[in-house]
Amino acid sequence: MNIKHYLNLLLGCMVVAAGCSNSSQKAEVTAPLAAAEPKIMAPFRFHKTVEVAPGQYYDVLAWGRGSQTVGAFEILRSDSATMKYTTTTGDLEGAIKEVLNADMDTDGNPELFIHTQATDSTNAAKVYAFEYNNDKARELEFPKLTRSQRKGYRGNDNFFVKDGSLMREFNVYDEADSLAKKPVDKRLIQYSLRSNSISANQVSTDTAKVKENEISPVVTNNASSEKRSNVSRRSSSKRTATKSRSSRKKEVVKKKRRRRR
Repeated sequence: MNIKHYLNLLLGCMVVAAGCSNSSQKAEVTAPLAAAEPKIMAPFRFHKTVEVAPGQYYDVLAWGRGSQTVGAFEILRSDSATMKYTTTTGDLEGAIKEVLNADMDTDGNPELFIHTQATDSTNAAKVYAFEYNNDKARELEFPKLTRSQRKGYRGNDNFFVKDGSLMREFNVYDEADSLAKKPVDKRLIQYSLRSNSISANQVSTDTAKVKENEISPVVTNNASSEKRSNVSRRSSSKRTATKSRSSRKKEVVKKKRRRRR
């Protein structure tokens, strides 16, 4: 009986050990939980850190109580190499969608772009632009969309940096589509910086432009054809008139000769 009891006990221990081994293997396979992002506490409602160089950081924050459509922003510049810390602030309209940095004029001074979006039905974009020269910030005037660029615009812009330039892309809608249900095209605009002035250049050819270009040559050709036709008619008329005058002269000469005879 003692041997039997001992064998049963040994068998039970082996089963328990196998179960523990399996659970430890399962625990090893399970992926670790991702660390939760730190929560932004009121009155702040947005925060992003941009590193433009080793030890040089720009913390962009939006804050304000009582409203989600207006407030203020601040840019905290930290330069641990020179031990300088500066703050740039301003009024804010809309909600911050993205913060981008670039050096469009390649002068070694970074530019920061704060892209906000209106919280109403327009979803229109507004951009706050700054260029930093060491710890001094200069606000740059960001150009508004021209009349042709606004045609079919319904907001929801996408800004990104490509080859050192700031790019802006958005869907284009038919003017009759007031609810912006189905886009008909995309429009792409490239921004450049020179002498502290930002300029915009549309680099895409959307449907509206294509249609205009298709129509224009036809009108031009028709006008040219009509012009050539008018010139041809005038030339023909001149030749006819010249022939008529020549014929009349010949008749006069013949009559004079007859009289002399």
